[in-house]
Amino acid sequence: MNNILNKIIEKEKNPAGQAGDVTEENSRRGFLKKAAWGGLALGGMMGASIEDTMAFTTQNVKRASSPSELKITDLRMAGRLIKIYTNQDIYGLGEVRDGGDPRYALFLKSRILGLNPCNVEMIFKIIRQFGYHARQAGGVCGVEMALWDLCGKAYGVPAWQLLGGRYRDKIRLYADTPDRGGPDAIAAAIKNRVEVQGFTWLKMDLGIHLIPNREKTIVNSNFWDGAAGQYQMNVRGSNIIDYMGYGWREHPFTQVQLTDKALEDLAAVVEKIRNIVGYEIPLSTDHYGHFDINNHIRMGRALEKFRLAWIEDGTQWYNFKDLKTLKDALETPVCTGEDIYGLRGPGLGLGFKDLIDAQCVDIIHPDLATSGGLLETKRIGDYAQENGVAMAMHMAGTPVCFMANVHCAAATENFLSLEHHNVDTPWWESMVKMTGSQPMITKGFGNVPLDSPGLGIELNEEVVKENHAKQYGGGMFEPTDEWNNKNSNDRLWS
Repeated sequence: MNNILNKIIEKEKNPAGQAGDVTEENSRRGFLKKAAWGGLALGGMMGASIEDTMAFTTQNVKRASSPSELKITDLRMAGRLIKIYTNQDIYGLGEVRDGGDPRYALFLKSRILGLNPCNVEMIFKIIRQFGYHARQAGGVCGVEMALWDLCGKAYGVPAWQLLGGRYRDKIRLYADTPDRGGPDAIAAAIKNRVEVQGFTWLKMDLGIHLIPNREKTIVNSNFWDGAAGQYQMNVRGSNIIDYMGYGWREHPFTQVQLTDKALEDLAAVVEKIRNIVGYEIPLSTDHYGHFDINNHIRMGRALEKFRLAWIEDGTQWYNFKDLKTLKDALETPVCTGEDIYGLRGPGLGLGFKDLIDAQCVDIIHPDLATSGGLLETKRIGDYAQENGVAMAMHMAGTPVCFMANVHCAAATENFLSLEHHNVDTPWWESMVKMTGSQPMITKGFGNVPLDSPGLGIELNEEVVKENHAKQYGGGMFEPTDEWNNKNSNDRLWS
């Protein structure tokens, strides 16, 4: 090794034969850098000194941060956005899922203070018991996002690299098709999605809300306020939960039914969209309404000629029996998963593994802000791939959550497409600044950060303050000292 280094030193000398500013130490580092680019394996350096070996193995570590000495010192919120601070000059960004309570994340602060944020899996195992299905997982997943952002910044690499590397440089996106303004307005909006915005995958809401007042279409709808209030879960004008309202009724318990006329009208809606976008673009569907599996089968069969990309959430995800019945009855792929927490579920409960093992779906559809964050979602995707199931991803958050999804999708082989739910929000993309050389989105594809660490973003705090934090409240990363102290033993066994 010393002979090799001496040759490198001679080569680095200036034309006059003087070493000049090239010291032996600089030449060692220059050699090590060249050896790394040349593909020299670490095993080939076994004869090197410890100084040479350390210089090689740590050359890309951001020395402004000492990863092994990092400690979490604070967790603060701006709306649903999370910022985790450390004892060094780096922090991590995460997000509580849309519709989730920021307190789901604040509660976890006392469990993670003083820990090294680079021990992501260990911290996840500490806090995972405080997550649950749907929005109740928002705190755990948001913290996990921020930890990967921190870890990537500490080591100077993108989050996808920490997950094992990437399969793709661009992430295919899907967007909703507008369904308001009449036929001409809808057609123009969809044409803009494809020709201007560049989307190559679309999804449409295809529910009974599209035909609520047409005669002879829906049985028993008047009892449920026209069956249009799928998301109206509170008593109108109040914060009181309308537990017996339509929005809270599980699909088998409404006795809402679709007539042949309803099926004809819904088919006409799909046909209109298909005539606009053609058959080169996959067209997914969602938000049908709360009716039982027999009516979903009738609807699915009436729409099969349009070759839909998937039928999403035809019933509650945990109703495995009905999902399996729907999957076996239709040629159209069946998809679910945006409200499922974890590969193995919370505690000993149901998770993605159970769903996949029961052969209930053709496509899983996790929301990374519910499913467990980046690493757990990759594990879910990998398990699905082993069982012949593809993975699309649901996302309806800010660019922070979006970029976490981009990194996970890049690292997961069986990925299909990621939802972009805020295409028409003018200030949405400007909430963050990309720290690498590429824009966030180019013509219907998310760009995977190749030259920026962590999630590859920093907040544009003025835009966040004026829009996101103003909308959801909570100030801009105000102190949260009231959440500092842990007063319980969280272990689940004795």
